[in-house]
Amino acid sequence: MANIKRRIIQIASTILGNGYFEGYAKGTIYRGKLKSVCFPGLNCYSCPGAYTSCPIGSLQSVAAGLKHQVSLYVIGFLMLIGTIGGRFVCGWLCPFGFFQELLYKIPAKKLKLPKLLNSLKYFFLIVLVLLLPALFTNEVGIGLPYFCKYVCPAGTLEAGIPLTIKNAALRGAIGIMYYWKLILLGVTIILSILISRPFCRAVCPLGAIYSLFNSVSFYKMNVDASKCTRCDICNKNCPVDIKIYENANSPECVRCGKCIGKCPTKAIESGFNLDKRRRDREKTLDISCSADNCR
Repeated sequence: MANIKRRIIQIASTILGNGYFEGYAKGTIYRGKLKSVCFPGLNCYSCPGAYTSCPIGSLQSVAAGLKHQVSLYVIGFLMLIGTIGGRFVCGWLCPFGFFQELLYKIPAKKLKLPKLLNSLKYFFLIVLVLLLPALFTNEVGIGLPYFCKYVCPAGTLEAGIPLTIKNAALRGAIGIMYYWKLILLGVTIILSILISRPFCRAVCPLGAIYSLFNSVSFYKMNVDASKCTRCDICNKNCPVDIKIYENANSPECVRCGKCIGKCPTKAIESGFNLDKRRRDREKTLDISCSADNCR
C-alpha cells in the first residue's frame, strides 16, 4: 500500500512539474512567472512541459554569470527542502529518479554499483556545477553550465529530444555535442536497467546536496534495535544498497520506504518527530514497568 502511494505521488509530481502541454505540441518552453521558481527535483528548465526551473541549472547560471554571484535564493531553497526531508525528494518527487526506477523493472541480469562510486556525485557538484562555471569563462567573463551542457542526461531526455523533434531549425543545428549527450543518455538507460538508480547514486549533484541533510532533516528514518534481527531483508530490497540498521539516516538513503514494508519484525519506521515518538514510547514503557513492579 505504501509503495502504491509513493507511485501515485511520483506520477503526480512528474505531471505537475511538466504539465505545460502546449510546449510539447509547439516545441516551445514555458517562460511565465513560475519559471523563476525552482522544482525540488532534477527537472530541466528547457523541458517543453516544465513550469519551473532546475535548481542545479539555476546554481550554474548564477555562478557562470558575469559577476559570478552566489544565488542566495537557490541555496536557501535547497537548504529548506533538505532540512525538511533530506533525500526524500529523490525517492518521492524527482521525475528522473522515477524514470530510473521504471527502467530497473525491465527484466535483465541485475548488477550492484560499487560503493566507491557513490562519492562521484560530490565531484560533479563541486567541480562541474560550482567551480568550472565560475573559474573558466569566455572573453567577456561568462562561464558555461558545464554539468547541464556536457553531462546531464535528464536534460537530453526532457528537453533535447522533444525540442529537436518539434523544431526543424534545431534539427538543422544538431552537432557533435547533441550526439554526445544522446550517448550519455543511452548509457544511463542501459545502466538503469542493470543497476538500481545509478545516476542518483553516482552522478546527481542535487542528490549530493540533499544527502548532506539526511542526518539533520526533520523527516527521518529509524530502526528499533530491540526488534531488528539484522536479517538483511531490508538491504535486499533497498534500491541504493544500504544496510539501514547500520545508519538509519545514511546520506545514500532516498527514503523510499521499501524497507519498512519488507521488515518482518516491523523494526523500521519513518516520518517527522520520530525522536518525540520514541521518547513517548519509552515513557509509556517505563510507566508500565513501574506499575507492574508496584503489583
